[in-house]
Amino acid sequence: MVIPIYSKKYLAKTISEIKSTQYSSKKVKIRGWVSKKRSLKQKIFLVLRDSTGHIQTVTSSDSKYWKIAEEITTESSCFIEGVVKKDPRAPEGYELIVSKISIVGLAETWPIARDTSAEFLRDIRHLSIRDPRQQAILKIRSGVISGFHEYFRSKGYHEHQSPSFTPTPGESGAETFEVKYFGKKAYLTQTWQLYAEMMLPVLEKIYTMAPSFRADKSMTSRHLTEYWHAEAETAWQEFPELLLTIEECVRFICKKIAKEYSEEMKLLGSDIKYFEKLPKFARLKYRDAVKELQKAGYKVKFGDDLGTTEEKYLVDKRRIPLFITHYPTSLKAFYMKRDEKDPDQVLASDLLIPGIGELVGSSERSLDFEDVKKRLKDAGEDPKKYEFYFDSSRYGKIPHSGFGMGIERLVMWLTGAESVKECIAFPRTPTRFSP
Repeated sequence: MVIPIYSKKYLAKTISEIKSTQYSSKKVKIRGWVSKKRSLKQKIFLVLRDSTGHIQTVTSSDSKYWKIAEEITTESSCFIEGVVKKDPRAPEGYELIVSKISIVGLAETWPIARDTSAEFLRDIRHLSIRDPRQQAILKIRSGVISGFHEYFRSKGYHEHQSPSFTPTPGESGAETFEVKYFGKKAYLTQTWQLYAEMMLPVLEKIYTMAPSFRADKSMTSRHLTEYWHAEAETAWQEFPELLLTIEECVRFICKKIAKEYSEEMKLLGSDIKYFEKLPKFARLKYRDAVKELQKAGYKVKFGDDLGTTEEKYLVDKRRIPLFITHYPTSLKAFYMKRDEKDPDQVLASDLLIPGIGELVGSSERSLDFEDVKKRLKDAGEDPKKYEFYFDSSRYGKIPHSGFGMGIERLVMWLTGAESVKECIAFPRTPTRFSP
């Protein structure tokens, strides 16, 4: 027996479908939620919303459905039938002359009225995400994730998932969420990094899209405790090729969004032409970045971590994405390869984007496992916990590299959102884990 996807009772056209000359002057049935209501003596205007768009509907006072139009409230779900009319005065260029209204779920008084502060809207995030701007941002987020998959699939990569429960911290023990695991201590993953490296002799070119967890108390516009991490790891790839891959991937995603989500970008006021043809990414070594910052009056010295303010200064003055490369070894994770020409720095980079700062962290991976053990000890970690990781040095080690990108930060850049908290449906921060 074939089971229909939808019951015939609930079939209807989407709003985006009917806004075309094909349906002009034709009778259609649509379904959705009332996003706005305006009542006059002779007419009631309802703006109906579904996941594809908005359309204004008009009910006249002589209609037998006038009382239902009077009764219906903001965010009520309903079916509306009527004739599509092209009208340049209508908000979307089309409106629907109502012949029938059926209420499915009559909504109570909508709670978003006078208080529209960011914190209040996050308290009722399950409702505030219905806003058209939020809808546009979350559609673009979906496109960004799709673009990441498309890019790496087109390059012959395999999708791979690493565990979310791990016996060891991935990077900084101070920023890990420690959890109970059947009487033992475990951690929520910060990165797929260690397990990804062990998959290279199996699949060689891999990528993932998964949540990562950072117990970072930062409350800035670009930090979350749970975020979606786009990561890739490539066998036989050295540092120069790694940077090319990152730039090509980011360009691919930005071009896709500019092309396929132009309506959403227009609504949000994003610069579509800029993302269609991103300029070539700039590059700057950490040592030169420090000198540039010093000349500009920043109190930094070699070995200092670059903060958000410093990163924004360096990238915003160029107005294009910027790779900062060759960081001091002391600033980066134990698995990053030292530069053979200068062992005090590693073959690592951070890709900075205008207005935000760091988007991508990357490196070629170290094959000197004695040095890795020493760096673990220096960081207060017990190398014995990483024996599974060191096996890769015993059984066919190879040069390889990889990167991790925060999806919410890329969405923030593309949409012009004020915070990464707008770029995920239900943000998690040090002070919020609901709704």
